[in-house]
Amino acid sequence: MAQPLAGVRVADFSHVIAGPLATQFLCLLGAEVIKVEPPTGDVMRYYTQDAARRGAAEPFIGVNAGKKSVVIDLKTDAGRAAAHALVKSSDIFIENFRPAVAERLGLGAAELRKLNPSLIYCSVSGYGQEGPYRDFPAIDQVIQSVAGLMNLSGQEGDPAQRVGFPIVDTYTALLTAFAILAAYVQNKADPEGRGQVVDVSMFDATMVMMSSVVGPRLISGLRPSRVGNRGFSGAPTADTFDTADGQITVGAVQQVQVERMFEVMGCSGLLDDMRFATPDVRMENDTALQAELTAIFKTGSALDWEKRLSKAGVPAGKVRDFDEAIEFQKQHERDLFLSIEDRITGKPVQILNAGFQFQHDGPGTNGPAPTLGEHTDEIMREIGVVHSKSA
Repeated sequence: MAQPLAGVRVADFSHVIAGPLATQFLCLLGAEVIKVEPPTGDVMRYYTQDAARRGAAEPFIGVNAGKKSVVIDLKTDAGRAAAHALVKSSDIFIENFRPAVAERLGLGAAELRKLNPSLIYCSVSGYGQEGPYRDFPAIDQVIQSVAGLMNLSGQEGDPAQRVGFPIVDTYTALLTAFAILAAYVQNKADPEGRGQVVDVSMFDATMVMMSSVVGPRLISGLRPSRVGNRGFSGAPTADTFDTADGQITVGAVQQVQVERMFEVMGCSGLLDDMRFATPDVRMENDTALQAELTAIFKTGSALDWEKRLSKAGVPAGKVRDFDEAIEFQKQHERDLFLSIEDRITGKPVQILNAGFQFQHDGPGTNGPAPTLGEHTDEIMREIGVVHSKSA
């Protein structure tokens, strides 16, 4: 059996992260992704501090492995003709220009679906293709700000703080891939094969990502509190504590978990204290309880507490640095990392896989990230475009 999207062609006119990461998921599921780049290349090719890697920056490699690169100058008539020929041969089209730019380039949904009526056409933008903010430019950190995400972390009174990686782009990419797959399945079930137009907004995606706090606000008017490392439950036994050699995060939210936690820590007597016997009184006396727990946690190492609590059925994990986290994952052998060729060094490097497993024919690729325009001649010949270098 082949991978789920084997035989599916994606015309990818997107750049930077949200669009390319979405099509990377499709690529990992077996789709042929044709990455269309301007003559200067996707700007993310140059997101690196290493001059030797300009054109093949580390972030670019991670979200473009296994794709084919085609250079098309959309500012020329020949380029637009080549783009149309590619779309005719594709099942899926994706772009993340600012709204109306695709139309100006001859790549609007109405025009392309005349060329290919069954096309799945997907646009990714900051605020969507309609509405008062549609023309506002947006990137990850701007959406983090506008959507209120930057005011969820930290303590009350702290300055707004950006999440330390492009979380909006990442979640938008996941939602985009999901939407495209849903539209593709819908189209396959449609006797008329009418295709679909998909409109993904980074702002909307971020609100969906924050559903655990947006929902209560909409339903009951509950305003989310900034509680630092305290867990979503609000329980004082679901927090991050200092140990003898670092920190540990514990998630004891159920009464039975608290009882087991206290037993492992040798402080079961705290349950006889009227301040700590039940969830409600523990919340009322959280500062006192956390002082008791911190004193005990400081008598042992984070890793030892992690093992002891986890074996007792209490969610717990040492706060690891980045390298420790990667090494921790490698011990589990879950095919999360793929080995591909680094076109700069000629040596194998590792990138992330899709993050889930199939019993057979699951996600993955062994193809490297393409050099700029590497597949232009090949694809242009296939779609019947002559003089490809002028495209």
